[in-house]
Amino acid sequence: MKKLSKHVGFGGTSAMVGAMIGAMAGTFSPNAFADEFPSKTITMVIPFAAGGPTDTVGRLVGQSMGKELKQTVIIENVGGAGGTVGAAKVARSAPDGYTIFLHHIGHSTAPALYKKMSYNPIDDFEPIGLVTDVPMTIVARKDFPAKDFKEMVTYVKANAAKLNYANAGLGSASHLCGMLFMSTVEADMTTVPFKGTGPAMTDLLAGQVDLMCDQTTNTTSQIKGEKIKAYAVTTKNKVPSLPDIPTADSQGLKGFDVAVWHGLYAPKATPKPALDKLQAALLVALKDPEVVKRMADLGTEPVAPARATPAALKAHLKSEIDRWGPIIKKAGVYAD
Repeated sequence: MKKLSKHVGFGGTSAMVGAMIGAMAGTFSPNAFADEFPSKTITMVIPFAAGGPTDTVGRLVGQSMGKELKQTVIIENVGGAGGTVGAAKVARSAPDGYTIFLHHIGHSTAPALYKKMSYNPIDDFEPIGLVTDVPMTIVARKDFPAKDFKEMVTYVKANAAKLNYANAGLGSASHLCGMLFMSTVEADMTTVPFKGTGPAMTDLLAGQVDLMCDQTTNTTSQIKGEKIKAYAVTTKNKVPSLPDIPTADSQGLKGFDVAVWHGLYAPKATPKPALDKLQAALLVALKDPEVVKRMADLGTEPVAPARATPAALKAHLKSEIDRWGPIIKKAGVYAD
C-alpha cells in the first residue's frame, strides 16, 4: 500500500507540475505576450545629445507612438562616439520591446569609421521602420563675410587654414556632409567635433565656430530667425520651408546630395508581437497631423508607409553601408 500510496502521490504531483508548466507556457506564449504588450513605459534611446535634430524627431514620433500604444515613451539620450555608445547600449538591452532605438545615417557609416565595434548594425538589431528623410543645410555664423554661396566657397578656399568646421562627432551626419563638402571644394578646414549638433549649434550661434552642415530640423528656426547664415540645401530638391535657399547642386556643386534618414530599431530577438505593435504605432505616428505639421515646419516629412516597415529599413541600411563604406575608406577617416 505504501508503494501504491507513493505512486499515487507522485502521480498527483506530476499532474500539478504539468498544470503549472502548462499555465506558465500559456503566460509566455506569443498570443499572451501580444495581449499584454506594452504594459509599462517604453524607453526610446537617442544616441545623441538632447536638443539636436535626431532628438527632435525622436521626441515628436515617440510622443505620438505613446498615444497609440497607451503607454508613455520616454527619451533617453546616450551620446558619444558618433552614436555608437547608444547603439551598443541598446544592443545589450533586454529584447522585450521596452527598449527601442532611433538612429540616423550614422548607423550605416559606423562599420567603416570604427575598426573595433561591440555590435553589428544589422545583426544585433531588429528593424522596425524608416521614419523620415531630412535635408541638410550648409550654414555659417551670422557675421560670416561671404554674402552668397559662390562667395562662401571662394572665401573658404582662400582661408581654409583659418576656418573651423563644426560637426556632431565622428560619423555623425554633419561630419559626413562636411567631409563631402570639403572634398568637393578641395578645402581642408579645421574640423571641430562636438557631442551632438545641439552643442555645435550653440557654438555656431555664439560665433565660436565658422561653418557647419546640419539637418533642417536643427537649422530651420535659426535660419528664419536670421541668427545664422544659410548658403545651400544639400539635397537636389529645394526645401519647401526654406524656399529662398538654393541647393548646392544648382549652385555649382553638381551631384552634391546628402539627406539624413532616420530608422527605428529594437534589440535582436525582440518578440515579433512586440515588433508588430511598435511598427503599427510608428505607422500611426507618421500619419498623425501634428507630426506631419511639425515635421513640415522643420523642413522634412514622414516617409511613405511602404518605407516604414522592417523590410524597407533593413534593405536601406544595407545599401547605405555599401554606399558610404568606400567613400569613408578612400578619405582615410577612422576613429581612434
